[in-house]
Amino acid sequence: MPGSVPSVDAGKNTPDLFESENAALRKARATYLAPEATVQDCRQSLGELIGQFERMMRQTRRLIGHSDRAEREMHALNTQLQALVQRLEHCATHDALTGVYNRSAVIDMTNKALAADSAIMIVLDIDHFKHINDEFGHPAGDSVIQGIIGCLRREIGEAGFLGRVGGEEFTVLLPRCQIDDAIRLAETIRAAVAGHVFGAPINRSVTASFGLSANPRGTSFDAAYSVADTALYAAKRAGRNRVEVILPGQTVVAN
Repeated sequence: MPGSVPSVDAGKNTPDLFESENAALRKARATYLAPEATVQDCRQSLGELIGQFERMMRQTRRLIGHSDRAEREMHALNTQLQALVQRLEHCATHDALTGVYNRSAVIDMTNKALAADSAIMIVLDIDHFKHINDEFGHPAGDSVIQGIIGCLRREIGEAGFLGRVGGEEFTVLLPRCQIDDAIRLAETIRAAVAGHVFGAPINRSVTASFGLSANPRGTSFDAAYSVADTALYAAKRAGRNRVEVILPGQTVVAN
C-alpha cells in the first residue's frame, strides 16, 4: 500500500479559492492510492498537477508584481503625505509673507526658552509704516517688511530667533544673552535697517524703533513682551529710530 498523502482541507463554509488546483490534487491522490492505477493514469494526473502548478506560479508572479507596484505607490504616497505634514506644520508656525515665526510660535518658543533660562527680548516696529502703505500701496509696504527681515536675519544669525507679531512689529529673543550685548546687537540692527535704501517706488531708507526687556528665568511671554513694548513706545516718543531698554526694577534708559 503506498504511503499516505496529507489531505487539503479547503473549509466547508468558505469559498474554495483553489478549486481547480484542489480538484487536480484530489485526482492525483486517488490515482496514487489506487492499486489498479496504470502508468498512463499516473502520467495524466501528474500532467494535470504540473499544469495547475505552473498556472499558480504565473498567478503568484503577477500578484507579486502587483504587490510590488502597490508598495511603491504606497511609499510614494507616504512620502507626499510626510511632505504635506511638514508644509502644514511650517504654515502653522511661520508667517506667510516673511517666513519667520508667527505670533503663536513666538509665544510658545519664548515661554519654553524662559522656562529654561534668562533671555533678552527685543521688540521693534517700523517707523511711519502707515505712511508708506498710504503713499506707495500695500505691495510696497510688503517689500519694506521683507527687506527689513533680510537685515534682521543677517545681523541676528544664530544668536536668537526672529518672529513677526504684528503687521510691522517684530520680536527677537536672545536666550542667555547679556543686556550689554543685546543693546549692541539692537544698535547694529537699527543702523543696518536705517542704512538700507529701498528701490522703486520708495527710493529711500526706512527706520525702525527698538525696545528691550531683560527677563530672568521663569518670566512669561506676556511679561517680557509688555516691558519691551513699553520701551519701544519710549523710543517712539523720544523721536524714533532709536533703542530703549527697561531693566528689571528700573525706568526707561535712553541709549
